[in-house]
This record gives sequence, structure tokens and C-alpha cells, in this order.
Amino acid sequence: MDTSHLLSMLADTLARIDGDMPLASRLCRACVEILGADSGAMTLSPSPEERLVVSTSDGMSAQIEDLQEVLGEGPVQLALEQDRLVVSPVEGAAPAEFPMFAQMMGSIGGGTVTAYAAPMRVRGKVVGVLSLYTTGGRLSHGLVDVQFLADAVGSALLEDVEPLDWSVQARIHQATGMVTAQLRIPPTDALAVLRAHAFARSSTLQDVVADVLARRLDFAREDSDDENQRTEEP
Repeated sequence: MDTSHLLSMLADTLARIDGDMPLASRLCRACVEILGADSGAMTLSPSPEERLVVSTSDGMSAQIEDLQEVLGEGPVQLALEQDRLVVSPVEGAAPAEFPMFAQMMGSIGGGTVTAYAAPMRVRGKVVGVLSLYTTGGRLSHGLVDVQFLADAVGSALLEDVEPLDWSVQARIHQATGMVTAQLRIPPTDALAVLRAHAFARSSTLQDVVADVLARRLDFAREDSDDENQRTEEP
């Protein structure tokens, strides 16, 4: 299909979607509709080690993306690692690609799910993946159109990266680093401490992070205070 027609379809579809929804959600739903998928998701990846699912179109895609996050394998990971459009029936997929993911997909989608994972490229750099899932057939457009639309929505999202969740993620990383230094523990343990503290305070992780960054909460000082209290007890 002519690229100008695809962009026109994207604009028309976006205009029909609730404007109060986040841009990522609207772009994701538009791609699902235009390309004739049953479900879809959008993942941003500023580096090979970091991934952030910014939108899922429904429960099926949410389950699939969560499964890929937990297992660390699947079409999205393959598309990011190899910078190519991955098309695969996720049930019966080649064991060398994502065996555990394929094995656990049986309960999602109610049948054989075909996954399309297209890297979103902006100025030659992969910034994420557009994922599309079908349960009863092929997409309504060819792979060239899928890749073009993935690149187009990637460019549209690039300016919206900060307002989405990257600023929050950056603050969490910064606070995790501070707790790592305060308690001399690995970053994974430091993040667990932050989450546990949020649970204990019936608060949110973001609130605890804000307290750490503002130095209202210092875990090293808290440990020292607890030790002093134990020493002073009769």
C-alpha cells in the first residue's frame, strides 16, 4: 500500500479514538485496527537491558507481554536483539527461539496465536517494538506495511517518551542507586527494599522514591537509629 495512504489511515483512525487516552494507547489501538490484528502492544526500549510496555490493547496482549517480561524471551526480545520483524506461531515455535514462552502460550488466546513483532526504528535506531497478535488468520496488510507503520508510530512516540514513564523510571533507578550505596546491597535487593517500604507504609513506590531523593528517607540512618535504640534498651 502507498505510504501516504497508510499515514492517512493512521490519522483518520486516531481521530476516532478517545482523545483523552494516552498517545501510546491511541497509537497501539490504531495499529491493531489498521493492520487487522486481534490484539497488540507497544514496548519501548532505550537500551538492550531496559524494556517498558507502554500500551496493550486488551487482556490477551497484556498477558502475552507480561509472560515475555517474566521469562525474558519471546518475539519482542528476538525483534530487539536481532533488529528484524519476527513472525511466528508462538505455539510450536522453534525451541531455539523461545521454547518456554511457546510452551506456556497454550492458555492465552484460545488457540494458535500468530505473533508479529516489528522493531520501531527512529533515525536508524531501534527504540521499541510494535507487537501484533492474530488468532484466526493473517494481518490485512503485508509485512512491508507493518514495518512502515511500526517506524511511523515509533517516531510519533519519540517526543512522548519522557511524559510517559521514563522520568518515573529514571527516578526509581536513581533512588535504587542511593539505597544500594546506603545499605551496600545489590540493586535488585535495593529495589525490593523500596517496594517493601512502600507496602509497609501503605504508600506507593513513587512516594517512597520521592522521599529517598529528597533525603527525607535514609535507610542507612534508619538502620543506625534502630541499632541505637536496641543498645539503649535495659
